Amino acid sequence: MKMRIDVISAVPDSLISPLNTSIIKRAKERNKVEIVVHNLRDYAHDKHKQIDDKPFGGGPGMLLKPEPFFECIEKLLNERKYDHVIYPSPGGKFYDQKMANKFSLAKNILIIAGHYKGIDDRVRQKFATDEISIGRYILTGGEIAAMVIIDSVVRLLPGVLNDSESALNDSLMDGDIIEAPYYTRPAEFNNMKIPEVLLSGHEKKIKEWKEEQSKNLTDKWKKINNLE
Repeated sequence: MKMRIDVISAVPDSLISPLNTSIIKRAKERNKVEIVVHNLRDYAHDKHKQIDDKPFGGGPGMLLKPEPFFECIEKLLNERKYDHVIYPSPGGKFYDQKMANKFSLAKNILIIAGHYKGIDDRVRQKFATDEISIGRYILTGGEIAAMVIIDSVVRLLPGVLNDSESALNDSLMDGDIIEAPYYTRPAEFNNMKIPEVLLSGHEKKIKEWKEEQSKNLTDKWKKINNLE
């Protein structure tokens, strides 16, 4: 099954490069995903193609208007059913690997990327099925958050990653667990040696070392992020 991801953006050019490099490019070439970016200005019909306006009630910044979003989203919804309509927002649920795993099972995903001060909230109320936050900070626009979601989902699609890039053992894939550190050749570099156990060839001891390191790193990660 090929996944389709649609993204609605006020600045679609910002997505061109990241959507055409690395693993996402490979996934598209392998026909595992189709990603379509929709320019919000294509759905603004005044002579200036205006997509933003001042917020009611005053305050700084500009809001993206509802009309272009409604027209674009309703057109897309008439063409296909979406499993998820995602709105990246500071007020959303914190994004994690479990959510990425869930989204990777979808057939069609639509992402609404805000910009400037945000979007008219009627767009969120009407269409968003999943409101997602990628962290406790503010970005210039939702395009970066959209890319985080796309990248984390596309790499999970069957046939996208090579064996050497397998996602199965990645940190956080199996709950809140951080992987043990990795090393490669040379065994000594800049007066820094890799742990001797990794050179021993003793599978049981190596497995025990990795489990211990994983536990220590997981405990540290939980502590510094107040997850205990």
